Amino acid sequence: MENLKQLQERVAVSDGRAKADLVIKNGRIVNVFSGEIMEGDIAIKNGYIAGIGHFPDADQIIDAAGEFIVPGFIDAHVHVESAMVTPSEFARVLLPNGVTTIITDPHEIANVAGEKGIEFMLEDAKGAPLDMFVMLPSSVPATEGEHNGETLHAKHLHPLYKHEKVIGLAEVMDFPSVAKGSADILTKIIDAKREGGRIDGHGAGLTSADLNNYLAVGIRTDHESTSAKEALDRLRAGMFVMLREGTVGRDLKQTISAVTEKNSHRFCFCTDDKLINDLLTEGSINYNIRLAIENGVEPITAIQMATINAANCHNLPYLGAVAAGYQADIVFLKDLKTIEISKVLKNGQVVVENGTRKEAAFKKKNKAKFISPKINHHLSIKDLELPLTNETCYVIGMQQNNLFTEKLIEQVTIKNGKFVPSIEKDLLKMAVVERHHNTGCVGVGIVKGFGLTEGAIATTVAHDSHNIVAVGVSDEAMEKAINHVTKTGGGIAVVDAAGNVLHDLALQVAGLLSDKPYEEVENDLAGLLKAFNQISKAKGFDPFLTLSFLTLPVIPELKLTDQGLFDFATFQIIPNEVN
Repeated sequence: MENLKQLQERVAVSDGRAKADLVIKNGRIVNVFSGEIMEGDIAIKNGYIAGIGHFPDADQIIDAAGEFIVPGFIDAHVHVESAMVTPSEFARVLLPNGVTTIITDPHEIANVAGEKGIEFMLEDAKGAPLDMFVMLPSSVPATEGEHNGETLHAKHLHPLYKHEKVIGLAEVMDFPSVAKGSADILTKIIDAKREGGRIDGHGAGLTSADLNNYLAVGIRTDHESTSAKEALDRLRAGMFVMLREGTVGRDLKQTISAVTEKNSHRFCFCTDDKLINDLLTEGSINYNIRLAIENGVEPITAIQMATINAANCHNLPYLGAVAAGYQADIVFLKDLKTIEISKVLKNGQVVVENGTRKEAAFKKKNKAKFISPKINHHLSIKDLELPLTNETCYVIGMQQNNLFTEKLIEQVTIKNGKFVPSIEKDLLKMAVVERHHNTGCVGVGIVKGFGLTEGAIATTVAHDSHNIVAVGVSDEAMEKAINHVTKTGGGIAVVDAAGNVLHDLALQVAGLLSDKPYEEVENDLAGLLKAFNQISKAKGFDPFLTLSFLTLPVIPELKLTDQGLFDFATFQIIPNEVN
């Protein structure tokens, strides 16, 4: 928060009585309010824009040489944990992509470690040249009765609103609790309103009629549209609509046609969940902008969606524009269509020059410390058996690059009263092992789509309870993979038919994040994908993030938890066999 002296100094610069810290000249400024391209000097003092006009003198002058000047991009909804790095490392990845602000929901680490997990994320983000605003996790666990690490009730969340970076309540996933008027979720919503925060929705699979429940209690955003019709339903209901393009949730092409000149101000962009390798090869919100332009959206409209619209969505009145009184988060673009970035300023400081990070800006004095909860289970190979008496079974139909699954009915193979995976039919075994409280709960089901020809993969990243999830051709390979990620304190592993670990990635922070530089994480993710390709014939998707979402019961249609097969339509556990 600014003090009186800083405001006085800014006013002195704005009326010409004092020199600016920095003046940017000869740029073509994109005005996100009017949709125009303007000319003028940009004067910056103490990290804020003091004015646009004629400012001949400054401590430093940058010649934009005709490049386009736009506000820093804002990711309206992202889970940092999905990149598998800490917030400070995440900043190193995002700034070269022009992203200067993110609004994050740390519900992944909260499901493992509760308030301590949220506090770690806030502490680690301190000092990084990136604004990380936090929406407090509303649904920890995601649904009633799940075996996650910690439970967060309204009384646990309320004290966290004291933190200046906490600005609202994150995606409300437990729709049944909202619909029946659960006291705990409604108290969380009331607390957020009293603190002046926004409330995010999670309307996966909800009809326009269902949305009434969300709007009635004050939920005003949604990022789960997978079609233009769903996006328009949410728009018409009065929501801000976040169009998502992540690693698995690739929905922007299917939703962008909902955006028009009349309604574009109610749309913004998010990535939700995106892996490091995709962030490095595709980009972040800059990629969303390019994709929108390629699919018919005017460049300035797309830039508005990535900046001022996102700021308005989250009630951040000093972000999202190049104008007096706004934070000096500025991106230099060589071209409005390709969104090629040459320079990035954060709080008036150059952090990216000629597309390259200025590493000195990213050095932190102290690293946030986190003690991970121990992985706690007593799995035996017999726990991975799936007894059956009926060959007709429900099967999770994994869909590539889609968070939704299909509820399939397939004929499976039974031997000695137990399910046997079929490589030919691509019917594999999947297991979820509770890892937090040593309950002994193991859910076993059947999945189609991974194309494994041998071995198994396992990970402790398993939304949102983050138990251990594995898929494999044999119980022996699955047990090897599960035991390996247990031994490493969390992570991802690929094993072959003989049980040899082909590659792994240790995730030392809560079994979700690496404490290593992102470059090392990227290398390990590439190694994991190469190892997966050795044991699978399926291509064109990320198998690890895809697997991690097959345990999330609040997204249709069929998922697996440590308590068994979960049917989204009935919102309950169902048997594997079709009666």
